[in-house]
Parts: sequence; structure tokens; C-alpha cells
Amino acid sequence: MIAVAVALLVASVLLGVYYVWDRPTQEGYMTLYVLDAQGQAVNYTETLRVGENMSVNVVVKNHLGTPIDSQVQVKVVKDLNPTFPLNGVNASETLFFNNLQDGEMQENTATVSMNEAGSYMVVFELWTKPANWDVNPGNVYPDFSGDYTVLNVQVTT
Repeated sequence: MIAVAVALLVASVLLGVYYVWDRPTQEGYMTLYVLDAQGQAVNYTETLRVGENMSVNVVVKNHLGTPIDSQVQVKVVKDLNPTFPLNGVNASETLFFNNLQDGEMQENTATVSMNEAGSYMVVFELWTKPANWDVNPGNVYPDFSGDYTVLNVQVTT
């Protein structure tokens, strides 16, 4: 009975050491989300009239472990099955989140309007400052983080 208890103790210690020693490190990430006028993720505008404005709050949070500059490009498309990022589509608005510290969250307001009736996607793409930004000052294009969110909007006359 003592031998079984010692074996279980040794196995538990070895398992604990293995878990601590070989634990994978978590990679950093950014969080992007869109909130309605009340600061919630529930009452998004789904229908607009032509020329009417839609405003949403765009929130970015840094979990990278280091400060970063980022931007959210707001793009409006009629194509309801696009690939991301939306290359070749000009941003209707760009929101800047500068010197975002690790663990910090910043909020900005985006305002969008459409000038003709139809079904639209309002896409919010998160772009970050490239790692080689200081090395290559001619590089004015940020890197797509892979993070985006979409609101579907029906525009009527």
C-alpha cells in the first residue's frame, strides 16, 4: 500500500513538472469589436434610408504584450461573399488607435452612409503597424491582422 502511494506521488510530481516545463506559451493577439450607440453588441442598425448616417463604436484591445499602433479601416461593399482583406476597396473611413499599450482598450466612433439602395456589408478591418516600420520608412502600408467584423445593412429609398 505504501509502494502504491509513493508511486502515485512520484507520478503526480512528474506530471506537474512536465506540465510546467512543457507548457506552450500563448501568442499575443488583438481584439476588435463593434458596439451600438448604447455600448452594447445587440441593437445594431440593420436598415437605413439612402443618405442616412449609421454610427457605431469601434473598440480595439491590445493583448500582444507590447505597445502597438493600429488602425481600423471601415469599408462598404455590395458583394455579400468577399474575401478578406478587401483589397482594392477604398476605406470610407480610417480610425487610428495610436500607442495602444498592452492590456489597454481604445474606442472610436465610425460613421457610415450609403448613397443608393441595396444590401451592403460594412466591414471593419484591423491593421497594425509592420514590425519593420522603423527599418523601412518608405513602407506606408500597415499589415492586416486577420481580424475583422462585419455588419449587414439594408438600404432603402
